[in-house]
Amino acid sequence: QVQLVESGGGLVQAGDSLKLSCAFSGSTFSSYAMGWFRQAPGKEREFVAAINWSGSRTYYADSVKGRITVSRDNANNTMYLHMNTLKPEDTAVYYCAARSGSRYYASDDYSYWGQGTQVTVSS
Repeated sequence: QVQLVESGGGLVQAGDSLKLSCAFSGSTFSSYAMGWFRQAPGKEREFVAAINWSGSRTYYADSVKGRITVSRDNANNTMYLHMNTLKPEDTAVYYCAARSGSRYYASDDYSYWGQGTQVTVSS
């Protein structure tokens, strides 16, 4: 069974940077496209970024484009989310997920989810 564990969240100030990690186990990591989603209090879960199985293609939500980079290390079964110039509106629980469907932006197309890591950005 696929297991995903996020780490790296925390409390930072606006303008700071943060790197989240997602450790994958239970199957062949390179067989899965992966994604990051986030959910702020009182809001729906939203797409943040996605990466294909090899890392050659990445996708971003407009709200984070230019500030956030997704990457993966297939040798170490880990995906990363590098976040720069953080804003208070980036405050949310961040989830990593493994995709089985074709839509990188749709949470319904992801079969496996981590437990989430909290990111809080103070102004």
